[in-house]
Amino acid sequence: MITNFFIPELNNHDVQELWFQQDGATCHTARATIDLLKDTFGDRLISRFGPVNWPPRSCDLTPLGYFLWGYVKSLVYADKPQTLDHLEDSIRRVIADIRPQMLEKVIENWTSRLDYIRASRGSPMPEIEFKM
Repeated sequence: MITNFFIPELNNHDVQELWFQQDGATCHTARATIDLLKDTFGDRLISRFGPVNWPPRSCDLTPLGYFLWGYVKSLVYADKPQTLDHLEDSIRRVIADIRPQMLEKVIENWTSRLDYIRASRGSPMPEIEFKM
């Protein structure tokens, strides 16, 4: 996916201004994958074994991690797509239906997450429940 889709798609953007972040899941951190991402992003790679190491057991701080994927999956799979085309169409439809008001709430939640992290100086916060 990275070689066939992601890297070619980057040709439409100035990657000198982009950072790439992924969690430390072992399926994301194979040596070949990390080497490819380092070649593309240099020191702007946040990942396990990358120049900026992803902290172990870190909470999801990005809206993609704590909101988008779970939200999209919950609606897409409610339709029980039977074919790849149906799955792709459902994903596109659900994402297209996300309204600006919802995104505003996501950003408010994101800033509150950052405030909690800043106040705790990065220590664990099991008592905090982040809500949408």
